[in-house]
Amino acid sequence: MCGIVGYVGPREASPILLKGLQRLEYRGYDSAGITVLNGVARTLKCKGKVQSLVRMVQEASPKGSLGIGHTRWATHGEPNDVNAHPQASSDGRFTLVHNGIIENYASLKAELLAKNVHFESQTDTEVIAHWICEVMRSTGKSFREALPQALGQLTGTFGLAIVHDDYPDRIFIARRGSPLLIGVGEGEHFVASDPSPVVEYTNKVVYLDDDEIAEVWADGYSVTNMKSVVLDKEVHELVLSLEQIEKKGYPHFMLKEIVEQPESVADCLRGRLKQDPAKITLGGIEGSMDKLLKARRLIIAACGTSWHAGLVGEYLFEHLARVPVEVEYASEFRYKDPLINDQDVLLVISQSGETADTLAALRLAKERGAYVIGICNVVGSTIARETDAGVYTHAGPEIGVASTKAFTAQVTVLTMMALRLGRQKGAISDADFDVLTRELSLIPEKIRQITEHQSHIKEIAQLFSYAPNFLYLGRSYNYPVALEGALKLKEISYLHAEGYPAAEMKHGPIALIDQYMPVIVIAATSHTNDKMISNIQEVKARKGRIIAIAPNANQEVAGLAEFFIPIPETEDALSPLLTVIPLQLLSYFVAVNRGNNVDQPRNLAKSVTVE
Repeated sequence: MCGIVGYVGPREASPILLKGLQRLEYRGYDSAGITVLNGVARTLKCKGKVQSLVRMVQEASPKGSLGIGHTRWATHGEPNDVNAHPQASSDGRFTLVHNGIIENYASLKAELLAKNVHFESQTDTEVIAHWICEVMRSTGKSFREALPQALGQLTGTFGLAIVHDDYPDRIFIARRGSPLLIGVGEGEHFVASDPSPVVEYTNKVVYLDDDEIAEVWADGYSVTNMKSVVLDKEVHELVLSLEQIEKKGYPHFMLKEIVEQPESVADCLRGRLKQDPAKITLGGIEGSMDKLLKARRLIIAACGTSWHAGLVGEYLFEHLARVPVEVEYASEFRYKDPLINDQDVLLVISQSGETADTLAALRLAKERGAYVIGICNVVGSTIARETDAGVYTHAGPEIGVASTKAFTAQVTVLTMMALRLGRQKGAISDADFDVLTRELSLIPEKIRQITEHQSHIKEIAQLFSYAPNFLYLGRSYNYPVALEGALKLKEISYLHAEGYPAAEMKHGPIALIDQYMPVIVIAATSHTNDKMISNIQEVKARKGRIIAIAPNANQEVAGLAEFFIPIPETEDALSPLLTVIPLQLLSYFVAVNRGNNVDQPRNLAKSVTVE
C-alpha cells in the first residue's frame, strides 16, 4: 500500500517521478506529492489521483535532478492536501515519504507535543520526520548519524525515502516490513516500492531487507544495517518488461489481465508439466518433497483472493494427495496462538510476496519450527526470500487492483503440487495422473475459448448492473470459486454479494431470494451435479433469477437456468480454472456499466503491506 519513487542522476527528476507514480498508482490513489531538490527543496502535493499532481507540477515546473515522490493510501488522517506526502521535518531541512504504519506514533507525538513541536498533519509520517529532528537535537548528532537511532525507536512498519538539504546529491531510504528497492543505472539510480517505475530505465535492482538503510546517489549506493555496518547486497536482474505494464489498447488493466490468462497459465505450466510420459517438475520445491511426504499436515495461509486459491488447494491436496489440510486467514493466524511445530508444513500464498499478514504468519511458523513453502508472483519479494522453498507463478505483473490472473496462476501451481505429491505418495493412479496432466495442459486453450466469447456475459451484466444483491453458489471445488466471484463483484462494482456452499443456502440465505435476486450457480463438477440441480430448483421455486455456469454438455442445467454461460468440459479438479473466468468478466462488465473506476476501486490498494 502506498507507492514510493525516487530519482537521482543527470535528468530532470519531476517527469520521472510523475511517470513512476502513475505506474505505482495501483498501490494507492488518495493523494500524491513530490519533492525536488535543487539547492533548496520544492514540495508539491495534493489530494486526489496522480493526474491532479501532474497538472500542478506542469504549472509550477520545479527544476532539479534529484527527488522523491509518493502516492498515498490513507491510514492515519483523511485524504487531503495537508496529509499528503512528502511531510517536512520540524527544522525544515528535509522531507520524507513513508509507506507503512507506526504503531507507537501516539506516544512519540505526545512526547514531541510536550516539547512544543508543532504538527501540521494527522499522519504518523510527520511524527517520523519530527522524531528524527528530536534525536538530532537531543544527541547533537548529524542527520546521517541520528537516522539509525531514530528509526530504531519506531515500532511498526516503514518504507522511507528522505531528501535533506545538507546532502543535496543523495536520497536516504530505509525499510522495515514495507518493500523498497534500488534501481541500478548508468550514472543514475532509482528508488521504488516495486519494479514497475524503474523497468523503463534499468533491469538491475537491489532489494532492501528489514532494518536496512541505504544512501543512493547518481553513481552508486551504500547499504548498512541499523548499526551502520556496511552490507554487500546482491544485484538482481528483473524478469519484467515495459510492455507487460502497459495497457496495450485495452480500456482497463483488469480486462487485459483477464484476457491474458491463457498465456499466464501457459507460462505457469511451461517447463514444469510434460507429457509422454506424464511428469511434473517443480524446481523450487523438488528438494522439499521429503518434507511434504512426512508432514503431519499442510497448513495454507493467505489473504483475500489468495485465500480463495488456498481453499481450492485444500480440495486438491486432500483429494489427489490424501494430505490433511487446514486453510487459515493469515490475518488471524498469529492471533489464535496456533498449534504448529516441526512436523507441519506451512504454505503461504501471495501475489506480491509482500502481504504483511502473510509475512507475519510465515515468520511465526518458522519460529515454531515449521517448514515454510511460498507461492508468489514477484521474483525477489520478501516472501520469496524468507521461505524455505517456493514456486513462482510466472503470471507477469498484475496492475489491476482486483486480482484475476494471479488467482488462476496460484490454482495452477497448487494443482501441480497436489498432483506431484499424490503421484509420489501413490495416492493417485498412473492412469488418473495421465488424464489429469493431459487435461491440465489443455486448460490455457479452454480459457481462451471463454475469453473470446464475452458478448453473452456482457449482455447479462447489462441486465443486472443495478441489482441490489447477488448470491453465488458452488459445491466442492467450486465453493471457493463462488467466494471469489462474490469478492470480485464487491471489489469493483460496490454491490453486495455473498458466496456460499450451495447446501448452506437452506440454512439462512434462502430467505433473501425473490424475483429481484440474481443467483449465480456454478454447476461444473459431475459428482455434485444432481445436488446442484436440486439447489437450482429451490431457487426457481422462489422466483430467483438463475445465472448458471456449467459445461456445454450439461443441458439439464441449461434448461433450468434463465441465463446459461457455457464453459468447455474438463475434469472436476480442474474446473475452478475455467469457472472463475466468466465470474471475472461478469464483475468487470457490471462495474463498467455502473461507471466505476475498475482498475482503482475505492478504498482498495493492490498490495496490502500494512496490517
